[in-house]
Amino acid sequence: MAQPGHMRSLAQAMGSWRTASVTLLSFASGLPLGLVLIAIPDWMRSIGVDIRVVGFFALTQAPWTFKVFWAPLLERYRVPWLGRRLGWVALMQVLLAVITFGLAGVGHHPEAIWVVGALALAVACASATQDIALDAYAVDVLLPAEQGIAVGARIAAYRAAMYISGGLSITLAGRYSWPLVNVGLALLFVPLLWVTWKAPEPATPATAGPPPHWRIAIWAPLQGLFRRPRALEILAFVCLYKLADNLAGALLRPFLIDLGYSEFDRGVGLATIGLVTTIGGTVCGGVLTTVAGLGHALWIGGVLQIVSNVGYVLLATSAPDRLLLTGAMVLENLTQGLGTGAFSVLLLRLTQKRFSATQYALLSSLFGLPRLWAGPASGFLVSAMGWQAFFWMTMLAGIPGLLLLQRFAPLGVRELTLDEEM
Repeated sequence: MAQPGHMRSLAQAMGSWRTASVTLLSFASGLPLGLVLIAIPDWMRSIGVDIRVVGFFALTQAPWTFKVFWAPLLERYRVPWLGRRLGWVALMQVLLAVITFGLAGVGHHPEAIWVVGALALAVACASATQDIALDAYAVDVLLPAEQGIAVGARIAAYRAAMYISGGLSITLAGRYSWPLVNVGLALLFVPLLWVTWKAPEPATPATAGPPPHWRIAIWAPLQGLFRRPRALEILAFVCLYKLADNLAGALLRPFLIDLGYSEFDRGVGLATIGLVTTIGGTVCGGVLTTVAGLGHALWIGGVLQIVSNVGYVLLATSAPDRLLLTGAMVLENLTQGLGTGAFSVLLLRLTQKRFSATQYALLSSLFGLPRLWAGPASGFLVSAMGWQAFFWMTMLAGIPGLLLLQRFAPLGVRELTLDEEM
């Protein structure tokens, strides 16, 4: 049962302008990810591109995985407007709008696969840089009591953006054209620039200025992470906790194409289900972390997000069935959201505010690493073993993450034992 103190903290967090600004800015993160991760692979497969080639399109997600290598640039330097973090956010939003307009120019020429791939990579680079600044901003500006509810609201906005760029866009492109869809996506960054301008600056003294030289900008954040007891185990857990989800979701749209589901099912129908249930699950995950404790929330989300992949096994063994598709996606996205909500709070608590850009980039890069190679690996695995056996295998892949969780958050323990106050 929730304690009164936890409920008061929850109410305060929901009324915070800091929480609102972090939530609204997260919409800008979801737009490019939905385009690169979902819409473009669906587009390529729908025009008959080989599934192994579609799998290699997952490599355009590399900037989200390796963004830690240029995160110290954002730690060391600042854009001369809107503050240390928000200046970079505004610059990247301008670049994302321009590059997405460029992608609209090849919408009538999907046969130029290398051009689509290059532009998708450019979108990913600008988006990953924006994410470095946005994640650091969230670490800097949020109070501890606001983290749980902020994570839920933040991912809700993030998923809403992914619904537009990765779900609704597929259906609209089928009805109209990809150039028109990409122009619309580019224009969405205009109001987001206004949100960036209005967002509040952090008041924490530790975030007031950049590190004085490169040694501190590069090495001090890494030293802060690796000085923790069992640091390597914690980082391995960050990498493996959502491995089952990463593998199962890498080629989800091509999977549904192979099963014979329509553009509506893959676009508006599927994305609407995903949006509502993932938002619900993530908000519940954030609230659960505040009320029940981070340790309990990680265990609940971790177990359920593995078991939920059985829905994909059932889909692989049946003819197209919208009711079955709906049930599988409700189960998958609800449990995925629960795990993501708790996991995102963990990343916030592991990050030191004075080095928030580099440390959070490292943690989120480790989290995204399995997603990078999951696409190519999944393409070849599906080609070799078929969809049904592949989805059984993804559930086994989730077990190592739970074994690592037991090491520093034993089952039944309410909170994780971290070595220092963030």
